[in-house]
Amino acid sequence: MEYQNNFPYLLTREQASKFLGVDPKSFDKFIRANNNLERFMIGRQERYTIESLSHFIKANSI
Repeated sequence: MEYQNNFPYLLTREQASKFLGVDPKSFDKFIRANNNLERFMIGRQERYTIESLSHFIKANSI
């Protein structure tokens, strides 16, 4: 996937929101708050993969 070249494999919340094109606060409120979003924990910090973000968006599209 071409878009992955600009991002690391594990994205921070800021990188994830930038990838999705939403404000970090909107990411927290509408996406991150959903328990169906797969995340990887490094200590107490959440990380996301592009694949998990893409899957989440496709699964929750109306």
